[in-house]
Amino acid sequence: MRVMRGAGPKYRDRVDAAGDDALLDTQVAYYRAVAPEYDDGVERDRTELERPEVLDELARFNPVGDVLELAGGTGVWTVELIRYASRLTVVDASPETLAINRAKSATAAAPVDFVVANLFDWEPPRRYDVVFFSYWLTHVPPDRFEDFWRLVDRALAAGGRVFFVDDARPRLTPANHVERDDPDRGVSHRRLRDGRRYEIVKVYWRPDALQRRLLTLGFDASVRDTGHGYCIVGHGVRRAC
Repeated sequence: MRVMRGAGPKYRDRVDAAGDDALLDTQVAYYRAVAPEYDDGVERDRTELERPEVLDELARFNPVGDVLELAGGTGVWTVELIRYASRLTVVDASPETLAINRAKSATAAAPVDFVVANLFDWEPPRRYDVVFFSYWLTHVPPDRFEDFWRLVDRALAAGGRVFFVDDARPRLTPANHVERDDPDRGVSHRRLRDGRRYEIVKVYWRPDALQRRLLTLGFDASVRDTGHGYCIVGHGVRRAC
């Protein structure tokens, strides 16, 4: 494993506690701690209902070439990307989740590079044909939203494309380690099996608001709800200057 170092949120424009470094540090700590049990929760997660639809959308998008996956986690979507990519780079702040991801990707025909890095500090070493991220955008504080999309811009080659999927709305009942969501604050309360509790960033977006926001940042994107309404899926390109 290679080691390297406005308007539009669904419920409010700013997150009071979620934007500071302490909460983001807690978010990383949570995903490091939850790694051994994360996939068990995903298998029972309501968003799995949407997976076939998103897979069909991804197939139509056809993420070929040199692909960058941001916040790749345990590889739930990495294993799909390796079917298309000629080369794949997976970045995540948690070495524990990337270790699981690497094991899942061990038989990939294409080369896969794993990079342990905080996305709020990391700089892409080159430009990529595709940038992909799943269930990550809701973990980006509003104050860092534009910075994150500038990172995406710096990572994209000329004519490069972006694809993403994420939660569409808060959870009303506990699921997948979620005790409860607090959309007014833009945070989610998570609990591990051993009882440890964490508070992480969780900011929801309406598809139309997100699409408009991305347009102001120079991305021509299409964003929509999935069929059951649990997720949003989007893809687009950086608009030529």
